[in-house]
Amino acid sequence: MGAIFNFEEKCGMAITYREINEGDNQELAELIRTVLREFKVDKPGTVYTDPTTDHLSEVFKVEQSVYWIAEEEGKIIGGCGIYPTSGLPEGCAELVKLYTSAAARGRGIGKMLMQKSISSAQQFGYHQIYLESFPELSTAVAMYEKAGFKKLSAPLGQSGHFACNVWMLLIL
Repeated sequence: MGAIFNFEEKCGMAITYREINEGDNQELAELIRTVLREFKVDKPGTVYTDPTTDHLSEVFKVEQSVYWIAEEEGKIIGGCGIYPTSGLPEGCAELVKLYTSAAARGRGIGKMLMQKSISSAQQFGYHQIYLESFPELSTAVAMYEKAGFKKLSAPLGQSGHFACNVWMLLIL
């Protein structure tokens, strides 16, 4: 993929959307854990305790995967990716780790990250996108539903995030 995109917001601040790199690992891990603490879902069986959260640039070197970063004035304010999670049906990838900082919310940044990830999944040839979430992340769940994701009654694949209890699927 390798592209960098700039997006001028109404307030004049430029948001840069780019792929993850090794230098992002620590800042991104802290952002993810801060959001999980904020919504009180900082528990075992989530990305909060997943050791790969500290090395996401390595995780997303896997073929058919990508992780998008939203950056403003040199600071990471969000991220989202597509990953071929083990155990998913053929042609299905997972929308993973969509998090935005409190200051970034309500500005369309999460939606843009989700859309870039969905577009990447289509470019990779996936036909379905699965995700896992929590009821506590109700704004995100509503955004997923608006994008066409439908709730499932049970999880798919083997993400290892057994604490998640909202499962959704998008048919592309």
